[in-house]
Amino acid sequence: MAATGSLPALSRRDTAISLTLAALVVGAWLAVHVGSIFFVDWSVYWPAIPLVVALQTWLSVGLFIVAHDTMHGSLVPGRPDINRLIGRICVGLYAGFSYETLYRSHHDHHRHAGTALDPDFDANHPSSFWPWYLNFFRTYFGWREFGFLTIAVVLYVVILRERFPLILLFWALPAILSSIQLFYFGTYRPHRIEENETFPDRHRARSNDFSWPVSLLTCFHFGYHHEHHDKPWVPWWKLPTVRATEARPAVIS
Repeated sequence: MAATGSLPALSRRDTAISLTLAALVVGAWLAVHVGSIFFVDWSVYWPAIPLVVALQTWLSVGLFIVAHDTMHGSLVPGRPDINRLIGRICVGLYAGFSYETLYRSHHDHHRHAGTALDPDFDANHPSSFWPWYLNFFRTYFGWREFGFLTIAVVLYVVILRERFPLILLFWALPAILSSIQLFYFGTYRPHRIEENETFPDRHRARSNDFSWPVSLLTCFHFGYHHEHHDKPWVPWWKLPTVRATEARPAVIS
């Protein structure tokens, strides 16, 4: 990735903000996970279940975006060991993913965006959401992840007993929903092939034309995707600033 030479442009303040936001995302995810599965009496607070599922889905998106920044070294510039550790924690909490596999695939995605060599792109279904998503899912959810989740489920069954179904509601369901959310706003919309449309440059990416709040809620600004491909070393929370200060050659509404 080309970002390394530009990392010094990130200040200590940037690093402090990135680490603070990462701690808030991971801490909030853990608090909701533990509280909702182990402690809350949902027979009393059942009307809040959809809101909690929606919140945990969004926080799960945040876990992946934090891990994504570690892959580009933008969370803690110059400290690959810390980036790797935090990234492993985030993708482990998410669904037991292999950080190293995600790291290699993501950098391949940047090198070969929107081509048959791009592991995130489905050259056979470049404009079809569900076939592409299913291929995307199969690419990243393999035997390793299945084994991890099987062990986790067994442990939760032993610990939770009658509360066991809550992990399906507050962990499995948000993980699946967040994968769809990440795919739709961060991969499908930016990279899908549209009839009579050409991409402006080699990044083969476009950006969602969303306001700041909508961009945050949909994908932690990862939908400003052309900006991300153009400057992959920029942390997620600075992408709106990059978008506001530069020309917008690739936009989707």
